[in-house]
Amino acid sequence: MDFFKRHFLVALAAVLGLVVVAYVGAQTKLQILFGVVVPYLAALIFVEGLVYRLIQWARSPVPFRIPTTAGQNRTLPWIKRDLDDKLDNPDTFKYLLGRMALEILAFRSLFRNLRTELRKDPDNPEGARLIHWSYKWLWLGAIAFHYAFLVVVLRHLRFFTEPVPMPIQLLEHMDGFFQFFVPAVYLSGVILVVALFYLLARRITNPTLRYISLAADYFPLFLILGIGISGILMRYVYKVDIVAVKQLALGLVTLHPVVPAGIGPIFYVHLFLVCVLFAYFPFSKLMHAPGVFLSPSRNMVANNRWVLHVNPWNYPVKFTPYLEYEDKFREAMIEADIPVEKES
Repeated sequence: MDFFKRHFLVALAAVLGLVVVAYVGAQTKLQILFGVVVPYLAALIFVEGLVYRLIQWARSPVPFRIPTTAGQNRTLPWIKRDLDDKLDNPDTFKYLLGRMALEILAFRSLFRNLRTELRKDPDNPEGARLIHWSYKWLWLGAIAFHYAFLVVVLRHLRFFTEPVPMPIQLLEHMDGFFQFFVPAVYLSGVILVVALFYLLARRITNPTLRYISLAADYFPLFLILGIGISGILMRYVYKVDIVAVKQLALGLVTLHPVVPAGIGPIFYVHLFLVCVLFAYFPFSKLMHAPGVFLSPSRNMVANNRWVLHVNPWNYPVKFTPYLEYEDKFREAMIEADIPVEKES
């Protein structure tokens, strides 16, 4: 079995195994385990793991200013910069906030991503040319997935609140605006699954990406796909008692859990996959979501040229100012035709 098939099938088998475990467990009267114990355990692992990772990152020393830059930095007053330069090289906190906002809300760096390929040179049949071209499909798939996932999570808050807040009701109505099916089709669920299939297909069909992909790259995609597909099946194929589901959700939130009868095994499959995602989140690559806020290459002002940043644990070193250096070597600099600040 080659490298790709091994990692692909391991991730797929792991998710299918989770589905089977939850389905069999729900059929064998283990609803309390999958409806109460597992959600509480997953929530505990999620919170503790998230706090642990964030503390570890926050404690990591960052002795140098290492912002990633891509435009004209602030230099001389007469060298003008446009807005893109100020966002790429934020010299003030205001532009740093703008850069972070565009990165988090619009995936700006991914939008500007370029794809590089070796293509046949029509002028030289035996040679090839290195081509750089804009590649927006990855940005579109990523932003569609993230925003659809956000809408799905927010929409599910209706199960954990009573009465349901007006913003959640409004979001639900907007999400199900196109009522071409009964019950109403939520666009966020459809977009989520389509975007996931695109991201998975891209990882499989791109030879370079397929070569570097591990089981840890396929597993979250299959896991969230399982959550999305099981949710769609619950809504449109295998109907579940929504009142009983909300009763279970409210019981979990208020720490008075109760497991109503007759919910159906497909719901426990869906819930179990969600719990696995929560427990897996702090220890996976999905932690890039909170990690972007603590990324030193993104959250620092690019002021290296006019502010001296000293490594806080360096031993004291005597620095020689330039004028003192020039005073010492002025005559030799003048003889060598090196410009000096003072002639004498």
